[in-house]
This record gives sequence, C-alpha cells and structure tokens, in this order.
Amino acid sequence: MAAIWLIRSASMGNRAMAQGETLHYPTPCYPTSMPMLQRYSFRQLLVFASLCTAVLVGGAALRWVDLLENLVRQSADASRSAVAVTLDAQLLAEQTLSMERAAREYLVLRDPALARRFTGAANDADATLGRLADGWIPPDVADRWRGLASSIESLLRQPGPFTPAQEAPITSAFGDLDGINATISEQVHAGVAARSRALGAQLQARRTQLEWQILVIIAIGLGLAVSFGIWFARLLRRMETAVLHLGENRLDEPVDIRGPTDIRALGRRLEWLRLRLLELDADKARFLRHVSHELKTPLAALREGVSLLEDEVAGALTGNQREVVRILQQNTAVLQSQIEDLLQFNAAAFAARQLVRRRVELAALVQDVVAQQQLQWQARRLRVTVDGDAVWAEVDEEKMRTAIANLLSNAIRFSPLGATIRFRLHREPGRVSLDIQDEGVGIAEADRARIFEPFYRGERQPGDMPRGSGVGLAIVQETINAHGGRIHLIEDGPGAHFHIELPDAS
Repeated sequence: MAAIWLIRSASMGNRAMAQGETLHYPTPCYPTSMPMLQRYSFRQLLVFASLCTAVLVGGAALRWVDLLENLVRQSADASRSAVAVTLDAQLLAEQTLSMERAAREYLVLRDPALARRFTGAANDADATLGRLADGWIPPDVADRWRGLASSIESLLRQPGPFTPAQEAPITSAFGDLDGINATISEQVHAGVAARSRALGAQLQARRTQLEWQILVIIAIGLGLAVSFGIWFARLLRRMETAVLHLGENRLDEPVDIRGPTDIRALGRRLEWLRLRLLELDADKARFLRHVSHELKTPLAALREGVSLLEDEVAGALTGNQREVVRILQQNTAVLQSQIEDLLQFNAAAFAARQLVRRRVELAALVQDVVAQQQLQWQARRLRVTVDGDAVWAEVDEEKMRTAIANLLSNAIRFSPLGATIRFRLHREPGRVSLDIQDEGVGIAEADRARIFEPFYRGERQPGDMPRGSGVGLAIVQETINAHGGRIHLIEDGPGAHFHIELPDAS
C-alpha cells in the first residue's frame, strides 16, 4: 500500500508541475503499530520534552519549598517547646521554693492559711511536673518528686507543736526535692539539645535527599537532551545523505526517512523529487533518441543529394556550381559531425548520472587505464608514471575508467615526443585526490575559464593531430560531478595539470 501511495503521489506531482499548480501531498494513514515517537511531529515532541523538563524542575522546586516550610515549622515548634520546657523547669524550682517557704512558716506559726498556701503551691508544682513528664523527664523522676511532696504534706499534718526532731525529715525532704529539681533541669537541657541535634540531623538528611533528587533530575534532563540531540542528529544525517544522493544522481536508491510526521513528510517530498528526476532523465533519453532520428535522417538525405549533384547525375555542372556543391558537402559533413558530437555528449552526460557504485582502489584503476593505452603513449615515446598512496573511492568503475582514459588521451595528444605524463594519488581529510600532469604546451590563459565547456576548443592545438570535438573534458567533468567530486585546472607549470577530488571510501 505504501508503494502504491508513493507512486500515486509522484504522478500527482508530475501533473501539477506540468500544469503549474501547487503540489498538495496527501496525508497517509499510519498503522496503529507505528512507534510512539513516529506518530507526532518534531515540534510536538520538542514541546513534550520541554514540558517534561519543566515538570521535573517544577516538581523539585515545589518539593524543596514544601520541605523548607516543614523544616521551618518544625524548627519553630522545637524552639517554642524548648523555651516552654526550660521555663517549666525554672518554674518548678520556684514553686518548690514557695512550698518550702510556706512549710517553714507553717511550722513556726501553725496558721491554716499557710497550710493552704503550701497545698496550692504543691498543686501548681504538680501541674508543672505533669507538663515536664510529657516526654521530657523519666516517669520515675516525677514519681519520686510527687512521693517526697506527699511525705512533706503528711508530716505537716501532724498535730501539736513541731520539735526539731520532727522538722529534720521535712528539711531533708526539701533537700531531696532540690536535688530532683536540679536533675530535672539537667534532663530538660539534655532533651532540648538532643531534639536540636535530631532536628539538625533530619535537616541534613532532607538536604541530602533533595540533593540526590536534584542530581537525578539533572541526569534525566541531560539524558533526555542527549538522547533527543542524538536522535535529531541522526535524522539530519539521513536527510543530508538523501540530499547528497540526489545531488550525486544516486537516483536508484529510494528515500526512506523514518521519524516524526514532519520529518517523514520531508522524506516523502525528497522521494517525490527522486522520482521526478528519474522521469526527467527518461524524458531526456527519449528526446535524444527523437533528435537522433529527426536530424540524422534528413541530413543523410541532404548529403545524398549533394553527392548526386557532385556526381553530375542531374547534369553537367559549371565551375561555380561545383564550388557551391563543394561548400554544401563540406558544411553537411561539419553539421553531421556536430550532431554526432552533441548526441555523444548528451548520451555520455546521461550515462554519467546512472552510476553503479562499488568500492574501487584508484591506483590499480589508473594503472589499468595506462596499460590499455600503452600503444598510444609508446608510439610517441612518452613515459607515464603512477605514484602515491593506495586510496579507495566508491565509484562506478567503468565510467571513472572512461573519464581517466579521456584525460590520459588528452595528455598523450598534447605532449611532445619523449615527454613524461605523471599521475599522483594521495589522501586528504575526508577525500582522495588524483592529479594528472603533462609537459605539453599547456592551456592558454584565455581558455582556462572555458576549458570544461562542451564543444569548446582551445587555441593551442597540436599541429600533427586532428582537431578534437571539444566534449572530452566536459564528459570528464560530468562524470566527476556525478560522483560527488570536483575537477579543476591548476596553473602551476608549462603543461596542463588537472586535479580531481572524490569522497574517501577507505
């Protein structure tokens, strides 16, 4: 189904191009089994990735704010509790002192109001002790304090005047209470310090936890960014490769770019362009065949008629008529030669774009071409050298062989007897280069800008050889360009020096 849709899209595009209309690409129905990332456009995925990053960062920020609020609240509660329990410890000591003062005055005056004051102070102290016993002091300490207070109250209820012997237990009990109060104060301070340390440890633990969360979020963000970047870079490389293949006329390789919907849409447009170029090449081939038939047939009839006139089949010719017939015959021969050259160039240019690539070692290819033309360069007593590294390129071997053979034929044609023709191969970053240099008359300065134009012949032509057609170097340039390389003339000597660069396939 995908192939049918693609061919239909190409046909629609061809008709729209022919009619000058705007091309509209149908939206295909993708199967539900398509990977999730390929169901959305690149813009949607970019927005989604940005939202994911924002959610992660926002979640971490909210958690940090919540943690800060909890820690501030806990710190405030701990501070209030510490102040309150410290004040309760001090209040307990003061209430114990009030109890002792009321008890001693009661022992002397036996005033019931003083007894009631002692009882009130004891009740207040018991309430304060209850608050301290709620998580700050051990229960046995509170029980000892209450037991001593009860024993003091029992001693105060004895009837009659108090003797020094009866006052001694009360004094001793208040001394024990003072000792218990001191212990309570120490335990309160120790508890406040312990809770402060626990709060600090909790704060440090929460801080460490938050740091790890932030590191995890950063790692996830970096992972998303790196993964997204690598994925997008691969898509760009695929598109770049597809464009390069179209530029290098690798029209036999379908364009199939997978990815988000907009990237796939661009891939479909490139595939349409590939099909359109194939169709144009086919149209060009049909045009050349048509021109060959339409031009050569009447030209052959014209030449036959001129030959009949020259043979005086239609009657004797005067001197002036013979001169006209000679001019006609000469110009029809030139016209036929030009038509054949044109057809040869167009056929070669068309063939140059129909490449069948494979990995080829160029030094061996050059040596093979040199060996095939050995009779030609030996006949002129020339010397041909091939130097340099073993370099590899992905080329159409036969078409590259033809291009190198054309360069070597030109070098042989323009070299003087006994000269040297040099081939040099070497590798450069990302490409390989081939230089061919002869010791001939070189190329005139006025011809250098037009040397690769079809049918252009330079002013410096060898006198002992027939004039060339002017399509050899043009065919060489077409072939090199079709392979994604380039050729140019280097002006560094008396002879001609051509420099070829091709993509490296080592």
